[in-house]
Amino acid sequence: MAAESGPRTVRTVHTMGTVFSLDVRGPAAGEARTGAALDAAGAWLEHVDETFSTYRPESQISRLAAGTLALSRCSPEVWEVMRLCEAAERRTRGYFSAHYAGGPDFDPTGLVKGWAVERAAAMLASSGAEAVCVNGGGDIQTHGGPWRIGVAHPLLRGALAAVVLAPPGASLAVATSGPAERGPHILDPHTGRPPADPLASLTVVAVSLTDADVHATAGYAMGGAAARAWLESLPATEAQAVTPSGEGWRTAGFGSGVRTAGSSSRW
Repeated sequence: MAAESGPRTVRTVHTMGTVFSLDVRGPAAGEARTGAALDAAGAWLEHVDETFSTYRPESQISRLAAGTLALSRCSPEVWEVMRLCEAAERRTRGYFSAHYAGGPDFDPTGLVKGWAVERAAAMLASSGAEAVCVNGGGDIQTHGGPWRIGVAHPLLRGALAAVVLAPPGASLAVATSGPAERGPHILDPHTGRPPADPLASLTVVAVSLTDADVHATAGYAMGGAAARAWLESLPATEAQAVTPSGEGWRTAGFGSGVRTAGSSSRW
């Protein structure tokens, strides 16, 4: 990703099993208040991992699953994420769920990272930074800009499937779901099995990364044809998909503020 040249400060944070890049540009990039905001944003991401990780036995989510922590004793962040997951499940017709195939354990993994990145980016923007981009394992939230965000092609190593353009003054989020990095890990919550009409990748562009992340996960779980129709119906949301055969589709407004890369005949 890139923005116009100028003062710049970049931090990396290793947490949640991935790498987060916090990129701040503009006249305030080198100021003390921006440095303090970068420290706070990094601490926030680490706090989210400590609270929500399903791999850390001491996290609140792990203790809830083990029955050693009552929901009433959980932090406000856990209650907020639970409400967000419940709302996401309703609006996605159950294709996003924190309880896969009706299981009892609460696992908000599909929402938490995007939610955490969105909040970290807001913390940086509130420090007065002119342009902010937070990238958490390929899921991105920007404020200000302009930014150019490359979307990796799931089948062609080193190639881009698209370049998303975030214009000056805009807030934009980009989230991609698919098996390219982690193998088949997104299931249809109704069946507990991979989608019958799988995609190689599904990229969703929206204003909020919490929404974009949820919609990318739910759309992938729906499968190609159903996802396309559903995503077309969502306000302020655009998407592009790559099929396992290398073909692709995009929603009708994807070209508005979004530039596809590569062979235009395939889109």
